[in-house]
Amino acid sequence: MLALFPEGFEEAERGDEFELSAYTDAGGEARMSAVFGAVAAKEVPADWEERWKHFHRPVRAGRIWIVPPWEQAPHDEDAITIDPGRAFGTGSHPTTRLCLELLSELEPTSLLDVGCGSGVLAIAAAKLGFAPIVGLDCDPHAIVAAEANAAANGVELDFRRGDARVDPLPKTDVGVANISEELVAAVGPRLECTLLVTSGYFEPHVPRMRGFRAVARRRLDGWAADLHARE
Repeated sequence: MLALFPEGFEEAERGDEFELSAYTDAGGEARMSAVFGAVAAKEVPADWEERWKHFHRPVRAGRIWIVPPWEQAPHDEDAITIDPGRAFGTGSHPTTRLCLELLSELEPTSLLDVGCGSGVLAIAAAKLGFAPIVGLDCDPHAIVAAEANAAANGVELDFRRGDARVDPLPKTDVGVANISEELVAAVGPRLECTLLVTSGYFEPHVPRMRGFRAVARRRLDGWAADLHARE
């Protein structure tokens, strides 16, 4: 579903089954049918573009609450407001929460967020005391969303458009890459950092990267995140 609809889809539990839904057109329906064999289609309400907001509620990740702008932040709690816009990252996904749990346990220092998306990890890291912070993403929509979210949270961060697989990367003490197992394996050895937090893959997957050793792992809802140290 992520490959078919990278802009987002819905997942709902129906008894012992899961229902996966996407708001799309006839072309998207055909692609989905080709992959899954059979799909059910129906007309959606006129407000379908707003319906996705109902699936995003405030969540706690490490020491930080992540709150969408249409919800109220918990009183007297450390919180950031994140609007994903057209980028990935509302903060509710298990991998985001796992990464922030690991970052919350580290000494705040310089940080590079690879595949920063909406900027949720970079902004939360700033709230945790990390500085300076660079966020990198190849999607121009992500950079726009990340800069807007940083401004909304009163932090100034360095967001850059680039491809971490080939472009020069800044040297930092900590790196975080919540992307995918394949991209983690490709990008990890290029990062000049002492500690690296990775996620974006399911629990059975364990990324192996030249020059790093795994030192800690967190799990949530079938997903995993790992902390690696430079050898």
